[in-house]
Amino acid sequence: MAEITAKMVSELREMTGLGMMECKKALVETAGDLKKAEELLRIKAGNKAGKMADRVAAEGIVGHFISADGKLGALVEVNCETDFVAKDPTFVALAKQAAEAVANANPADVAALSDVKTASGETVEEVRKAAIAKLGENMTIRRFVRYTTEGKLAAYLHGARIGVMVDLTGGDDVLGKDIAMHIAASKPKSLDASGVDAELIETERRVAIERAKEAGKPEAMLEKIAEGTVQKFLKEVTLLSQPFVKDDKQSIEQLLKANSAKVNAFTLYVVGEGIEKKVVDYAAEVAAAAKV
Repeated sequence: MAEITAKMVSELREMTGLGMMECKKALVETAGDLKKAEELLRIKAGNKAGKMADRVAAEGIVGHFISADGKLGALVEVNCETDFVAKDPTFVALAKQAAEAVANANPADVAALSDVKTASGETVEEVRKAAIAKLGENMTIRRFVRYTTEGKLAAYLHGARIGVMVDLTGGDDVLGKDIAMHIAASKPKSLDASGVDAELIETERRVAIERAKEAGKPEAMLEKIAEGTVQKFLKEVTLLSQPFVKDDKQSIEQLLKANSAKVNAFTLYVVGEGIEKKVVDYAAEVAAAAKV
């Protein structure tokens, strides 16, 4: 049996990013062959990822990348199971590498992103599986958006759970950051009324009519009341109509005009938005275990 030295374990850890005991075990199984041990750990990392695939990953972070000239960028949501792992440098690095890969390779979707090579030479999927093996949680790349612009991109991360990217023509870096921060705080649904889902508008209209009926308003007034409610709703949820968070006496549209600027598009990601989290009743679990 080959002698497994601390130096060999350390070298394998450097190669794979995995724990000491996992590396030592792999070296024992492969009789001290570093290359075979690395291959074995990669296989096990893949198997581990497969076993965890059904576990809900609703925590995580938003990663972003913007090129030096501000013309190319990407925003990515990467999920894990706990906020503790979301803060781990290995997980943060996964989000950063994924965002850069999106910007550089322009993949069609998340499945295509998996095969894109990162700056390290590994594919995004290999980086993901290695992170899963190291940290012991399911991790998924949920969604991404890629921007190219003739103007300039601005990004803002509120903590790491809310991420914004803005495509801006005109203005300056300060204005870009201000607009991105405003979006993170006010969460507009679209740039203007044309981008709001027709179903949302119709829901607001129906609710307004039913409320007016319950309040005893005349039938002839119902449509007018509903239209007023819809217009108020659109003002609240469209970026250009919203009052600027730093100065509510002017709208975003007025702010942009004052700076000879235009927002071409924006994306807002909130981590876990729309993902149904599993509620764990720890007291019930302990009580059940105590009966065994």
